[in-house]
Amino acid sequence: MSPISVRGFAVASATAVTTVGAVVGVAAAGPAAASSDNVEATAADGTLLADIPAGQQAQVQTASLTQQADAQSAQASAAAKKSAEEAARLRAAQDAKAKKSAADKSKADKEKADKDAKARDLETQTASRSASRSSSTFQVQSSYSVSDVQAIARQIIPADQFQCFSNIVNNESSWNYRATNGTAYGLVQALPGSKMSTVGSDWQTNPATQIKWGLNYMNERYGSPCGAWSYWQAHDSY
Repeated sequence: MSPISVRGFAVASATAVTTVGAVVGVAAAGPAAASSDNVEATAADGTLLADIPAGQQAQVQTASLTQQADAQSAQASAAAKKSAEEAARLRAAQDAKAKKSAADKSKADKEKADKDAKARDLETQTASRSASRSSSTFQVQSSYSVSDVQAIARQIIPADQFQCFSNIVNNESSWNYRATNGTAYGLVQALPGSKMSTVGSDWQTNPATQIKWGLNYMNERYGSPCGAWSYWQAHDSY
């Protein structure tokens, strides 16, 4: 192989042809090869394409195009990798945001549940303290009018529960602390009436004792007088 041929192959493997259009024109031997500009195709190191044997010029062109294709493929791969990394980053950020939102909601729900539980406990404690007042706190009388009994009840029953308690007493005894119906007795018609002795032995004559027992019963069984009233409305009893 001649020195020129060796140089041609070296150029093909290490450099690109600077004027591809001119090379194509030379290879095709068409009119474009003989343009008025007289542009000669050269390799990057300044070697004229014309100095390379005609049989090897196609190999030079192929090597150049292969290098260009490899470079474009590398650029496309890098762009695709960058795009995939960005998409993964965005997904990770979205997942982290969703997890934080779920955690915040769970925390808020727990705090609300705890707050509601504390409020219920406080309400129950307040009702229990009111109900635990001794019947001796109230002046014992030989008899009580409806207004007397209601005044006592207002001192024992929490204000927000009084109307519900009153609704039940109205239906059960019309505020008559001596009302009887078989073995049921008193304002809240305890059945049997003797159940109220757990609060005081004067359950037959003292409305305060009956009111305290009735409040305790409603709290324990229905959660509150209003809970008992809701049940009463559906069943005509409690």
